[in-house]
Amino acid sequence: MINPYLPFPAEIIDIHQETSIDYTYRLAWSGEARFGQFFEVSIPRYGEAPISICDIGEGVLEMTLRNVGRVTRSIFELKPGDRLFLRGPYGNGFPLEDFAGTPLVITAGGTGLAPVKGLINHFLTPEHLLPSLHILLGFKTPGDILFGDDITRWSAGASMHITVDKPDAGWCGPSGVVTNLFTELTTELIASAQYIVVGPPIMMACSIRQLRENGVELERIWVSYERRMSCGIGKCGHCKINDRYVCLDGPVFNLTDAQWLLD
Repeated sequence: MINPYLPFPAEIIDIHQETSIDYTYRLAWSGEARFGQFFEVSIPRYGEAPISICDIGEGVLEMTLRNVGRVTRSIFELKPGDRLFLRGPYGNGFPLEDFAGTPLVITAGGTGLAPVKGLINHFLTPEHLLPSLHILLGFKTPGDILFGDDITRWSAGASMHITVDKPDAGWCGPSGVVTNLFTELTTELIASAQYIVVGPPIMMACSIRQLRENGVELERIWVSYERRMSCGIGKCGHCKINDRYVCLDGPVFNLTDAQWLLD
């Protein structure tokens, strides 16, 4: 009988610093996974933490981690050639086939950009291009902006808008909350696009409320609830909301289901 809690080792290929506290780890890995799923990442003697898939490539898995706790602090001490231990992938990812052929608006706040980075890359490849792709990003400060090189590349194929809560002297873009960027959406787009919203709870709640006030139906909105996941297999109950387990039924939900989940 296979132990479902037994992790497997994954070698660190490369580590890229994104901000002062965010780093992207490229790991050697081969297997099946979907954008939006997550792994339980562990270090012996320190514990484990759920980390979303950032991107997937041939023999490579990317995860972006923030140095905020005991487990991540231990991970940040590792170097290329060292190994992390993974369980997964777990949960439901984004249904790529449901987005094909329609405009897509992705709204992400802060580190909420990490779980949709691979999704954006997917829909900017020639074989998966959408009628239009719109990316609305909000960060606390210019220094908190993730994936700067990727954002520059995305701007060539998508409608890109970025705002920051606290601009500095060198910031020339918009300031304020990310929902301010909804003014960039045309009436035609609001009526036809599908929407993905990922980020801090208050940002997601405000974004969803504004979309609904603009007439966007529940079934055209997708969210990711990435909180309180622990075991990853629906046994510990930490992520249970009503009758749903986020680690099994999510973390990606259509709003027709997520509207009843008071997180």
